[in-house]
Amino acid sequence: MSNQSKKSSFMGGAAILASAVAIVKILGAVYKIPFGNIVGSEGQTYFDVGYRIYNILLTVSTAGLPLAISRLTSQAQAQGRENEKRKIFRTAIWLFFALGLIGSLLMYFKADWLAGLMNEPLGFWPIRALAPAVFCVCVLACIRGYTQGQGNMVPTAVSQIIEVVCKLFVGLALAWLILQQCQQPEIAQQLALAGSTGTEYVAAGAILGVTVGEVAALIFLLIYLFTHRTPSESLDVPESSGALIKKVLAIGIPITLSNSAMSIINVVDTSIVLGRLQDIPQLADEAATLYGQYSFGMNLINLPPSFVFPVTMSLIPFAAAAMARHDNAQANRIVSSAFRLIAALTIPAGVGLSVLGGPILVMFYPMQQEDALAAGPHMQLLGIACIFICLMTLTNVILQTYGREIIPICTVIAGGVTKVVSNYVLVGNPDINIYGAPISTLLCYMVIVLLNLFFVWKYSAEKPRYLQLFTKPVIASVLMGAAAWASYGFLDRALEGSLSAYKANAIAVFGGILVGVIVYFVLVITMRILRAEDLKGVPHGGKVIRLLHLR
Repeated sequence: MSNQSKKSSFMGGAAILASAVAIVKILGAVYKIPFGNIVGSEGQTYFDVGYRIYNILLTVSTAGLPLAISRLTSQAQAQGRENEKRKIFRTAIWLFFALGLIGSLLMYFKADWLAGLMNEPLGFWPIRALAPAVFCVCVLACIRGYTQGQGNMVPTAVSQIIEVVCKLFVGLALAWLILQQCQQPEIAQQLALAGSTGTEYVAAGAILGVTVGEVAALIFLLIYLFTHRTPSESLDVPESSGALIKKVLAIGIPITLSNSAMSIINVVDTSIVLGRLQDIPQLADEAATLYGQYSFGMNLINLPPSFVFPVTMSLIPFAAAAMARHDNAQANRIVSSAFRLIAALTIPAGVGLSVLGGPILVMFYPMQQEDALAAGPHMQLLGIACIFICLMTLTNVILQTYGREIIPICTVIAGGVTKVVSNYVLVGNPDINIYGAPISTLLCYMVIVLLNLFFVWKYSAEKPRYLQLFTKPVIASVLMGAAAWASYGFLDRALEGSLSAYKANAIAVFGGILVGVIVYFVLVITMRILRAEDLKGVPHGGKVIRLLHLR
């Protein structure tokens, strides 16, 4: 295969996966809004408790090992070693089978212990509902690694969409049906006698959609494997199973450790926040509700970073290629462009969420108005934290491009320790309580980004000029935020009385966002925040260049 064909194949595969990620993120966002309206802040907490446990087992099982299988499979295929390629899969599938089985059994039979570890006993049912998903996702990860190693991204993309579609429709349907049952007078009375509202069962129904999605995706990939087998003659003698397992573990374990750090920290942090709230006598009974209100805000600020990652990944490979050619000047220009582009996208997004996050939550959660209003103050800090989360994504990738993979692990641990300690101190203070959580989140990502920025500067051949890179986007974003806030306030007061409070708020939100976008768009052009080269590595960047007339 020619270099051009390989490049086309690679870009095509990347485009398929990027499209799948976009669909998954959009459907995931669609899922969270009705889910929050159905279960409320209390149910959100039970969901988060189950998902935190699931996520850490998921990360340990699938963070690095599928990449190892993909890499080894790709190498074997490139060398024409068909027998070894097939043996890699046959050997690895048993490793993933064992990991998945252990994880599922742990979550099912030790659900009460895990829920107690998280300081939320009612998280028992969501944890148990997710137990089968661990096994399925482990086997899924092995198959995905194998097919991706052969350059075929379609099975992964389709299976990811199946997962999120089942999560959306099955999970929400089950949550709604269980909620209706729990509101039946006879059942509600029985639940009340047991000291429950049934919210934990509603959350378990919602999270069961995840399990159904994993089962459906696994069935699809198994059918795909059996119907796309292409036996081919090969005389190569594969290595022993033991040698292949050692190779998989040697590649996968370091990646797993780096990706597991934040998952472990999040589990510890959730346990500490819930525990410290329960230690405050007057708030002990409200701990789940308060944490759920904070989670509403976190759901919103996690959206921008999910779209930043593909943009970052489309730019940074050019930097890696420049460094391989020892073209430090070009590498520096690309890194600077990445900083300018991400700053131009994320700083206004964070400021906008900080300014209008409360009204946006009220618009998204009409069935949970009290919780949405209570979550509003969290957004003022979480919106700013969103900026640092996006910058963390960028700086981590830059450091990995520089061959400094260990540094992001260390900085994440430093930020995680900051988060855990500050939450313990702040949330445990009765005068601060849950409002310490967004403060700690902001401090966590600030520490990570400041450390990352230092190391990027240290290891860059040509030092990035941070003041020049960030000053204009910050000024433009502050002006945009002021315009959006003023417009929202004016429209909300003007519509008061003539429309319902919900409609007036929704129209004012859209009006504020529209004014903010127009103001920022004008400032991007007049202040020359972006340059033409900043968009060259981005899909459809040429169209944006022509639209903005950047030079």
